[in-house]
Amino acid sequence: MSVEPEKLRIDKYLWAIRIFKTRSLATEACKAGRVKVNGQNIKASYVVKVGDTYVVQKGVEKKVVFVTGLLERRVDAKTAVQFYEDRTPVEETYAYKSVFHAPVLKRDRGAGRPTKKDRREIDDLKSDWWDE
Repeated sequence: MSVEPEKLRIDKYLWAIRIFKTRSLATEACKAGRVKVNGQNIKASYVVKVGDTYVVQKGVEKKVVFVTGLLERRVDAKTAVQFYEDRTPVEETYAYKSVFHAPVLKRDRGAGRPTKKDRREIDDLKSDWWDE
């Protein structure tokens, strides 16, 4: 389809394969240490090689991406999938999806604003749930 570039930056690659919505978000993730290769943080200017495996932390979601081809320009999702292999463990995928099944804290209608004591109890409940 397209000629593979000789050198391609990791931030541009992650943007092109649609892991990040913008290239600046991909650059920020690299600067913050959320993109790793062999357990080491990498800079946004790191050169991507075919056959490398990258671990990308995006919020609560963790992805393991294996590079199968280099892609310089952003393309549609169906085409982008051909340039990487998602090797994220099944447990990680389910852990990400289980976040959406978090308990919803509701207060009785007309109960007014929570008191300081109520607020502390709510915070304790939330921290206990997130620490699991």
